[in-house]
Amino acid sequence: MKKLIYSLFVLFVLTSCESETTKVSYAVDPNNKSVSVENVLQANAYTYLEVKDGSDQYWIAVPTMEAAKGDKLYFSQSMEMVDFYSRDLDRTFDKVLFVDNISNNPIPAQMPIMGNQQQPHTGNPKTERKEVSVPHQEGVVTIQELFDNKDAYANKTIKVSGEVTKFNTGILGTNWAHIQDGTSSGDHFDLTVTTDDIVPLGDIVVFEGTIVLDKDLGSGYYFDILMEKAKATRAAMY
Repeated sequence: MKKLIYSLFVLFVLTSCESETTKVSYAVDPNNKSVSVENVLQANAYTYLEVKDGSDQYWIAVPTMEAAKGDKLYFSQSMEMVDFYSRDLDRTFDKVLFVDNISNNPIPAQMPIMGNQQQPHTGNPKTERKEVSVPHQEGVVTIQELFDNKDAYANKTIKVSGEVTKFNTGILGTNWAHIQDGTSSGDHFDLTVTTDDIVPLGDIVVFEGTIVLDKDLGSGYYFDILMEKAKATRAAMY
């Protein structure tokens, strides 16, 4: 039965991309979008691309990349922002899609999870340590303090501050920010935060949210500590 379900899944996603001009030998994500670049604007943390999607034309924002008019790009994950002001460009976009997984090739489909195929996960997702120095603020918990005394902060709402070193939108219905403040506890120097807010890479942000421990989301995403449903209470927002 499992083999039949998977075969039907593969048939569906392969059929769904019949109209793609780029043929690939793998199953394509049913949400895959194919766009052509019409215009490029470079900002500090993002590249803004005006793209053509069939008869539609709109702007998308992606992590900084090289692009040119006529390039063919693909994505499947995005979050729409309306009347969005870019501080870098001093421009307001009627609509812009923040895209996580921009690619030069159609986005591969993910294997459906059948039964209990997932294995236990250990460790936090890997992230790069950066040279960061964030001035301490009263009422804000440092990453070192949080990890040194994590049991004391479990299920409590606190404030943290740090430089945004990584940001992804629209994953599991929320946005994900990684922050570092220059402090550490052993190998722990980075805190992951879920939020509905959009925050730019490289900015110093204060988040206020609830701390949860030992959060396993599957697919290798296990967090010793995670701040959930946080609000950016002081941020240089785009």
